[in-house]
Amino acid sequence: MARQAPSLDAYGPGGFRVSGLWRPGSLLILQDEPRDWRPHSLSDLAAEDFAEVLAAGAEASDFVLLGTGAEQGLPPPAVRAVLREASLGLEFMSTPNAARTWSVLREQGRRVALAMLAL
Repeated sequence: MARQAPSLDAYGPGGFRVSGLWRPGSLLILQDEPRDWRPHSLSDLAAEDFAEVLAAGAEASDFVLLGTGAEQGLPPPAVRAVLREASLGLEFMSTPNAARTWSVLREQGRRVALAMLAL
């Protein structure tokens, strides 16, 4: 039975409010389960930060939606390569835009891994 997607209620300096609970730091939501996520900035982002997404496989997510912080930025080449090699699409945009987009995609029932850098 599929888990109900958590609500992404707010984002702000240093974290996110997910289903009513404040979660400090960056955020990964995979298979409708919110998780703490290591990177603090786009320059800190590494391919290894997607290990859980890769382990879950393409069956768990159609693509990764990456919130790159306050501004949209290009993820490092190693990140793009590891996701491409795993046949996972990557969409990236600012964290505020990713938060809004994820909510719409989840309402549509899309299988999306959400990875967002805290503002």
